[in-house]
Amino acid sequence: MARKKSIAHKPKTPTLENESLHSEPRNSPASDPPVDDDADKNVSSATKGDLDKPNTSKTTKQHAESITSAPLPPSSTCRRSKRKQTTEKSTSKSPSDTPLMKKPRPSKGYAPPSTYAHLNGLTDTITPNLLCLFIGLNPGIQTATLGHPYAHPSNHFWRLLHSSGLTPHRQLAPAEYVILPKEYDLGNTNIVDRATRNGGELSKDEMVAGAGVLDKKIRKSRPEVVCLVGKSIWEAVWKWKYGKAMKAHQFKYGFQDTTENMGKSGGFGETETPWPGARVFVATSTSGLAATLSMQQKQEIWRELGEWVEKRREERKSVKNEGADKSTLL
Repeated sequence: MARKKSIAHKPKTPTLENESLHSEPRNSPASDPPVDDDADKNVSSATKGDLDKPNTSKTTKQHAESITSAPLPPSSTCRRSKRKQTTEKSTSKSPSDTPLMKKPRPSKGYAPPSTYAHLNGLTDTITPNLLCLFIGLNPGIQTATLGHPYAHPSNHFWRLLHSSGLTPHRQLAPAEYVILPKEYDLGNTNIVDRATRNGGELSKDEMVAGAGVLDKKIRKSRPEVVCLVGKSIWEAVWKWKYGKAMKAHQFKYGFQDTTENMGKSGGFGETETPWPGARVFVATSTSGLAATLSMQQKQEIWRELGEWVEKRREERKSVKNEGADKSTLL
């Protein structure tokens, strides 16, 4: 009876449903339903495992996007851009954008005599028994126009004549060429008479033919030495004498062997007084276009000739004085 009585007097505990109704406002949202502890553990462990695994679908998509959007290698990009630029230029060019073509330069080859027929040749300054007769290639345009040998300002002929001792007192002007025979026992002529812009406009055949004409001039005037002003003149004379081109090892500047003398006379069947010919001296070209040798090298070669001429002048002078003394005694 005591147990029943205690149960009867035990206060009644309200249910969860009634408690929630009285403790929450009417319009508040319903609370989360109760969650089973084991299920929560399973869910949380599954979620953690999913987080640890890479998201293959997302990674694959990003990788594909990175491939398509990645820049090409520099060489490929450069080639593509160049091809693109070339295509754009070729399609966008208009006739006004096309650069003008350069005018072709005049040919440096052979020029026939009619090209410079309006220009006259030079007058030879040759007298008998000169110490040295200078033989040039042919007159240039300015030389033929002025009528003075080696008249172009870039030509070093008159400068080398003075520095070598051939004209010791001063450097002559081209217009003073006429005093060379009387004052210095020097003369001038050319292997080819006609004028051209440069030596390249002459043919080799006319240079070889000119050597024959030159040999006759030398035989008639009989200078002691002939100075060929340039290698090409000696090559033309050589071919005229021997009928073949000179080989490289056969060429040298300066005095040549006496067997190479020009203008020889008195051979078999000739009626002229025997004469051993003029000694050949090969000098450098004096043209401003001839830059193979330096000015110092040219002066050294020309100085050899100058020393010989200075010596012969003194010898001639002493012979002349001796003759004058003998005439006085008589």
